[in-house]
Amino acid sequence: MGQKTLAPALARHALEIVAECGTKAAACRKHNIAPSTLDARLRAAKRMGITLEDGPEAPPEAQLEQMDEVVRKLRAELTKAQSDEVTRAAVRKYIFDLKDEKAAPPKWMVKPGRGENTGVPTLFLSDLHWGEVVTPSAISHSNEFNLDIAHVRMRRTVETCIDLLKCKLAGAEYPGIVLALGGDMISGDIHEELSRTNAAPTLPTILDLLGVLMWVIDTLADEFGNVYLPCVTGNHGRNTRKPIAKERNETNFDWLIYRFLHLHFKDDKRIQFNIPDGPDCHYRIFSHRYCLTHGDQFRGGNGIAGPLMTIVRGRHKKISRDAGIGEDWDTLIMGHWHQLIMLQSLIVNGSMKGYDEYAYQNNFEFQPPNQACWITHPDHGITFQMPIYCDEGKPRAETSWVSWAQ
Repeated sequence: MGQKTLAPALARHALEIVAECGTKAAACRKHNIAPSTLDARLRAAKRMGITLEDGPEAPPEAQLEQMDEVVRKLRAELTKAQSDEVTRAAVRKYIFDLKDEKAAPPKWMVKPGRGENTGVPTLFLSDLHWGEVVTPSAISHSNEFNLDIAHVRMRRTVETCIDLLKCKLAGAEYPGIVLALGGDMISGDIHEELSRTNAAPTLPTILDLLGVLMWVIDTLADEFGNVYLPCVTGNHGRNTRKPIAKERNETNFDWLIYRFLHLHFKDDKRIQFNIPDGPDCHYRIFSHRYCLTHGDQFRGGNGIAGPLMTIVRGRHKKISRDAGIGEDWDTLIMGHWHQLIMLQSLIVNGSMKGYDEYAYQNNFEFQPPNQACWITHPDHGITFQMPIYCDEGKPRAETSWVSWAQ
């Protein structure tokens, strides 16, 4: 059947009532016309070339109706936003006991004690990749990693740190220790290959790591008296497909681990956490100022100079940004790159996981599993810098090209 012809008067009437009421929805309500009927008449008017050259403006009552509709939408959006904020505030206040004020460093970090003071040591733990599995046969047997090895390496790291600071430096006295947690604490599921090959799903991995980190903090508190923990999130712990800027921490399992640790130790006066809302954590030891970040903000690093040029360029951008907002600092400390670099103005951490298939495939420089440790002196800033090797050293082959005269 052919399409019915609409009377031009009805088509013009449709244009007039829409112009009168301001919106199609208002016209349908006022004139009791079905939306589909009105749409059909408006299409017919367009086909016929019918227009309103000087259509009347919407009357005041129609304008008020439009404003009421906008107000209703804004109120609904405001109610939802307030509800989300109340929920977020409740989580912060009642579940994690979070405070909005900036965490002040303890006195033992900023005011030297009486008598000889060696300084405050820092143990930097980052890029643990807890739960990841590295298959030795895929990387020429240069490394192996799984949960059992992770436990052994963590214990060796802490015990070596204590031995270096309290036994190898004879007579040294410390008011406490800084335990910097730099992100990528778990392997996570950000890549399909990790989801397929990790030793355990994310939540059991978090529970396992929490127990280990509780032991680490307890042990350091018993040995050094006080522990200060600045914490930032990495990129492997996120539960979003891509890295995000807004709510980066609240969508990251690293942040959840730090908050559970804070809850566990909240009544222990020896232990203080600094868990910022953003990606960077600023603190100072005596007069030396630090900026702790993970390092995933910096891009590149595949050239002949490796990651160093990318990191130096990123450091320059970050220090310029922070100087503009009154957050100047002296040393940037970061992880992410799995290459231990220890300078006065820059400390890049190694990885407890060590060399893996990704590094091998991309021909990155080999480094054994290691973590950074150093001492900040009240007068001289960073003094002793001590890399901590997480595995037992392998004996090197004997060489004959050098000898010592007897």
